[in-house]
Amino acid sequence: MNILTVNAGSSSLRLALFHTEGPEPVPVAEANYPLDTVRQAGHLREFLVKNASKVDIVAHRLVHGGDRITDPVIIDARVEKDIEWMALLAPLHNPAALALIRSCRDELGKDVVQVAVPDTGFFKNLPGVASRYALPDNLSQRHRIRRYGFHGIAHQAMLQCWQDSRPDLVDGGRVISLQLGAGCSVTAINRGIPVDTSMGFTPLEGLVMATRCGDIDAGVLLYLQQKAGLSPGELERLLNHDSGLLGLSGESADMRVLLESDQADAKLAVDLYCYRAKKYVGAYLAILGGADAILFGGGVGENSALVRERILTGMEWMGIEMDSNRNSAIPENEGLISTPGSRTEIRVIAVDEGIVVATEAIRVFQAIDS
Repeated sequence: MNILTVNAGSSSLRLALFHTEGPEPVPVAEANYPLDTVRQAGHLREFLVKNASKVDIVAHRLVHGGDRITDPVIIDARVEKDIEWMALLAPLHNPAALALIRSCRDELGKDVVQVAVPDTGFFKNLPGVASRYALPDNLSQRHRIRRYGFHGIAHQAMLQCWQDSRPDLVDGGRVISLQLGAGCSVTAINRGIPVDTSMGFTPLEGLVMATRCGDIDAGVLLYLQQKAGLSPGELERLLNHDSGLLGLSGESADMRVLLESDQADAKLAVDLYCYRAKKYVGAYLAILGGADAILFGGGVGENSALVRERILTGMEWMGIEMDSNRNSAIPENEGLISTPGSRTEIRVIAVDEGIVVATEAIRVFQAIDS
């Protein structure tokens, strides 16, 4: 059986083909493309022509499932409407995912099963203290306002890798995982169960990101509406596309460019990025009562030794000790980077969302086929 996984991120389109004859999907081919809504159908066609003569299942990473899509599900007309309804809350992701669902149907035919695997599903049972905003209950209920959390598939992939490496810890113990890429999030996990995460109602909340601002006083938005006359559309553009590393530096949204820059604004952008992440790590250490592991994944998390060092430097008093030599020389962006004496293990994990998405899709397919 052949499974095509489709992952439309905020800055890239990742396609992968998996084959399975047993319980585990095996990767056959993969490709990454810059996210371009005009060209993504062409990228899909190019990948299929080159790598896949037959596809049995298409599995889509769905960034925002809201409270309508909380588990992996076969895509039908109702599911497509739900994805479209949630597009307002994930404007960088859900519209692209919906377009790709329709492109897959055009390329492969309407009879090929397509599955949506929600990124928000990992956080569906967040405790009330972590999932609720301090707004009137009737308002929150009426408009489905809660903290949904995102990057769940990536955090789940990191957790599974950690659990496999430490069977001596019950369900992996206490874990803080950081997914640092164009989008960034951090999650607190206690024995396999997420108890808090930095992203909220939309993927805007939390850490500083490539073009997203992360945490901001809501009063700033009211002020900009009243004093600068910004419309809802202009505010959406500001918060999702013109802020974060790009807005702070005025130079680039690419961490690699900023780390090499000698401009003061670029240095401030990197400092603020790392400072915000450090604050969240500290908060989650308090919530968990310490951590057995801190895990780094994502394009920045896997590739930038300097960013990892800046986030965790100064936490030695909490038993978190990074080995600078290991940190700067890990093979293939994966490995242990803490000192032998560190009470908390620090690991870099090459996140493979495709494996998780493919596995979940197979499980759903087998359930309807049995």
